[in-house]
Amino acid sequence: MGNVRRNTALMQLMYGIKDGIPIALGYLSVSFSFGIIAVEGGLTWYQATMISVFNTTSAGQVAGLSIMLLHGPLIEMAVTQFVINLRYSLMAISLSQNVNKGVKPIYRFLFGAMITDEVFAVAVSKAYKVGRGYLLGLQGTAFLGWSLGTFLGAILGGVLPASVTSALGLAIYGMFIAIFVPRSRDDRRVAIVVVVAIILSCIFKYVPYVNRISSGFAVIISAVLAALFGTFLLPGNENKEAA
Repeated sequence: MGNVRRNTALMQLMYGIKDGIPIALGYLSVSFSFGIIAVEGGLTWYQATMISVFNTTSAGQVAGLSIMLLHGPLIEMAVTQFVINLRYSLMAISLSQNVNKGVKPIYRFLFGAMITDEVFAVAVSKAYKVGRGYLLGLQGTAFLGWSLGTFLGAILGGVLPASVTSALGLAIYGMFIAIFVPRSRDDRRVAIVVVVAIILSCIFKYVPYVNRISSGFAVIISAVLAALFGTFLLPGNENKEAA
């Protein structure tokens, strides 16, 4: 009986690793760019790597790095991270419904802290209840890809030609575009919210007096106002279905 359980746990782990490899490869290239940006901003390779080890959130890390390099206040950092990463709490609650009941609370807490958009999408899409072994393989593999990519970018950023590092430094911003463009094409409301956020960002960047607001708070205000605009002023799909 014990051998059966060990074999089942090992199979779950291998399935998780298998599903996590594509995510890790994608993270490798994106976090490589983050490592380059962090070192070019003045951080050491060790500091850049530790940021990815203890965070694993692309948007949150980029926003947090900007605040760090501009010597922004801690309250700005805290509010920025809260707004950007709030979605992970909702993802954790949703994913918990698809986790085997045998997974203890301490493991649920640890897995919840390691949720990313891609990990959530893969885990929640399973037709069966995922277990501890599967989540360990899935999230562990993705985590290694993100951390290793940051380390390599921080180390090799100073070795590669300037033209290459400049091009790779844009990859992380390309990732954000890749996230929003397909959704904007399929859902007009998302496209409108993105445009509103862009307009607000331009206002905070170029309008006199308003442009004195720090970049971190500008991101927070733009994101919140654009989200509120989409929530209260744009009709949802449920209205169409009810009609």
